[in-house]
Amino acid sequence: MNQLNYQMSTIRNSVGACWLILILLVNASIAQSSSTLNRKETGYRGIWYSNEPSEDEYVYKYSGGLATYPANHYPFSVYAEAVNKTFFCYGGADPEGNTLYHMVSYFDHTTGLVPRPTLVLDKHTDNAHDNPVMNIDKEGFIWIFSTSNGTLRPSYIHKSTQPYDISEFEAVFVSKIEQGQTVPMDNFSYLQSWYQPNKGFINLFTHYQTGVIPGQPEKPRRTIGFMTSADGSSYGAWQDIARIGEGHYQTSGQSGNLLGTSFNFHPFVKEGNGLNYRTNLYYLQTDDFGESWANASGDPLTIPLKDVQNKALVRDYQSEGLLVYINDLEFDSHNRPVILYLTSKGYEAGPENGPRTWHTARFTGNDWEILPVTSSDNNYDMGSLYIDSQGTWRIIGPTDVGPQKFNTGGEMVLWTSLDQGRSWASSKLTRNSSHNHSYARKPVNANEGFYAFWADGHGRQKSVSSLYFSDRSGNVYRLPSQMDGQFAKPELIFGVHGN
Repeated sequence: MNQLNYQMSTIRNSVGACWLILILLVNASIAQSSSTLNRKETGYRGIWYSNEPSEDEYVYKYSGGLATYPANHYPFSVYAEAVNKTFFCYGGADPEGNTLYHMVSYFDHTTGLVPRPTLVLDKHTDNAHDNPVMNIDKEGFIWIFSTSNGTLRPSYIHKSTQPYDISEFEAVFVSKIEQGQTVPMDNFSYLQSWYQPNKGFINLFTHYQTGVIPGQPEKPRRTIGFMTSADGSSYGAWQDIARIGEGHYQTSGQSGNLLGTSFNFHPFVKEGNGLNYRTNLYYLQTDDFGESWANASGDPLTIPLKDVQNKALVRDYQSEGLLVYINDLEFDSHNRPVILYLTSKGYEAGPENGPRTWHTARFTGNDWEILPVTSSDNNYDMGSLYIDSQGTWRIIGPTDVGPQKFNTGGEMVLWTSLDQGRSWASSKLTRNSSHNHSYARKPVNANEGFYAFWADGHGRQKSVSSLYFSDRSGNVYRLPSQMDGQFAKPELIFGVHGN
C-alpha cells in the first residue's frame, strides 16, 4: 500500500481534490481484491484470438495463437543478469480459452527450468489487444502493465512484492497530471514500457480521441504519445507525439538513454476503417527523456506532428499505394536506428494483396537505406530484429508458409546478415507444424539461451495455443501445457542437430 500512501499525500496538496482520495481508497479495496489473483496455474496456455471476419476461405483478417501480440506492445520478456533469469509475461487463457489471463513467469538459465506461471489477473475479455507487457526496475521489482483495447475496459499496473520474484503482485494505484490536477489513470492502450535507471519509466502508448477534426466523420483517432514517471505510479501529463489522420501505430526501441519510435498513419476514409489503410513510415527519437524530439538526422521537431508530410517521414508509401506494418526497431553500434517492417497492397488476407515484402530501413548517418529481406503470406507475420555488438543482424519471424496458408504466422525462420541487411542467410526453426507460429518477440537485454518468445495456434478456427522460445543457435523449446510439479524442463521440439 506504499504507492497509495504516496499518492494520497500528493493529492492532499492539490486544492479541490479531496474527492480523489475517496476514489483511490475505494479503488484500493476493489482492485486489490477483484483484479489481483496471484494464483499458480498448472501449465502454459496462450490466448487464441481472431479479428474482422472476412467471409472467405481465410475466415479472418488475422487470427491464431496471439499470446505475444501485438507488435505495438513491448516488452514481453526481460533478462535479469543479477539472477540469471529471463522473466516473461503473456496473454494466457483459461482451460476453455474463453477469457484472457495476464500471466508471468521466468526461465532459469542456471537450472534450465520454468516454474508454474503466476496468474496475476483475469482481464474478462478474450481480446488479445489487452495483452500485458512488463518491465523490471533497478531494484529488481517486476512491473506488469495490463493494457486495454480502447476505453471500455480498465487498465491496471501491478508490481511484485519482492525483487525478482513472481510469487505475489500488488495493484499499483496510478495517477497522472491532467489540466494541472492529479487524477487517477486507469486506461491506456498499446503500451511500450522503457526504463532508464537514472530517471525511471518512459512509456509510449495510445489514447483515443473522437470527433476532433472539423469536417471529418466522427471516428476515434488513435493518438500516440508518451508519459514519464520516476516511481512507476505517479505520472506526469500525457504528451502527444503525433496525431495525423485517424491516428497511428507506433513501435519503439531504446539504446541507453536514446529512445526511438517508428510509426505509420491511418488516412481518413469516408467509409470503412482507416486502420485498414495504414501507410507511410516515420521515425522520431529523444535522448533526454522526452524533453525534446528530433528526426534521425538530429533536426529538432515540435510534437505532436500534425501533417502527413513532415521531417520525420522516412518513406512516402502512400504515394506508392502500399500499406505499412511495422515489426521492430533496433539500434546499431553507432546508435543509428534500423526499422523492420513489411509492405503489402491491401489489408485482406489472401494472395491477391501480395507480395508481403519484409524490409529494413537503416539510417546511415546521412539518409535511409531501405532494403528487402524476404516475403511472406500475411500482413500480420511479425518478427523481431537483433543487432549484436559484432554487427551481426538477425531476424526471427514466421516467414515460411505454415499449415494454414495466407493466415497469420507460419513456420519460424532465423535470418542472418553480416553486411547490414544487403544479403541474408536463413535456417528453419520450426517445420511440419500443425498450427501457425506467430509474433516472435525478443527480450530486453536478450540472453542467448532465451532469444525469442512466441505462441502458435490454428489460423482459421479456435484452437489450443502452446508457447515456445528459441535460443540464439536455433533450438526451439515448448513450455509445458500441464505440470505435475512446481518446476518443469521445457521440451526441446526442434533441435539444430535434430530432435
